[in-house]
Amino acid sequence: MKEQEYILKKPPCFELKDTFTCGQCFRWQENDDKSYTGIVRQNVINIKEQENSYYIKAIGNENIETLVYEYFDLERDYEGLQKQLSQIDQNMKTSIQYGKGIRLLNQELWETILSFIISANNNIPRIQKIIQRISQAYGKEIQFEGKSYYTFPLPEDLKDATIQDFRDLGLGFRDQRVYETTQMILQKKVDLQKLHQNPNTKEVRETLLTLSGVGPKVADCILLFSTLKRLEVFPIDVWVQRVMNELYLHEPENKISKTKIQEIAQQKFGNLAGLAQQYLFYWRRG
Repeated sequence: MKEQEYILKKPPCFELKDTFTCGQCFRWQENDDKSYTGIVRQNVINIKEQENSYYIKAIGNENIETLVYEYFDLERDYEGLQKQLSQIDQNMKTSIQYGKGIRLLNQELWETILSFIISANNNIPRIQKIIQRISQAYGKEIQFEGKSYYTFPLPEDLKDATIQDFRDLGLGFRDQRVYETTQMILQKKVDLQKLHQNPNTKEVRETLLTLSGVGPKVADCILLFSTLKRLEVFPIDVWVQRVMNELYLHEPENKISKTKIQEIAQQKFGNLAGLAQQYLFYWRRG
């Protein structure tokens, strides 16, 4: 592993706080100096905002410049996408102004699957702690600036882990689901590489739904926040349900239809529904 440094000229529509705290990821922590440190694949990255740039330090085996561009989705024209969405209505325009620095990360598919299974009926601090414990128990240790960091375990790293092992790590009712999904991947009942190769989002979504612990919302989060990057999906959680009802449905809370929300999302936001969801979610929760 080699240590690297890189200065990234500040791209448009990219703020660290917006990107790391909008609910899409769980492995980035803010430091006392306002920088953020995260584990990306087999690399540890520290990124700090300077006047017109980001100063990036990393340790790992990948070229840091290439990794940063891929992971932070820097080749996508977010200025153009925000302009397109802002024309839909004032609500969308306001939410984009609030979260204009959000970029959708290209997170490893396997890690995203398990992370969002763990996220079910859970809060972000607890999700982060569970993922940290799994990584510490089964991942690889990387020393970076005097601290130990742990990579997210690959399926093969978890081949001998039992339901009880996951239970001991504090997964709660998710222990069996994580175990079963891990076994399905190891047995090639679901081929992650083939999911990347399939352009049909509906078919990929149906395959994800066969995994233990993956329901509609988790499947959509995986599609949106991983390297699958299907911007047309619209994950619905309680916050999204509330904001969509307040802005567009105006129904009593016990009568809100997720099917109706999906219909409105597709009608209004089209193939950018997932990006619109992130702006609305971040704005409403903030």
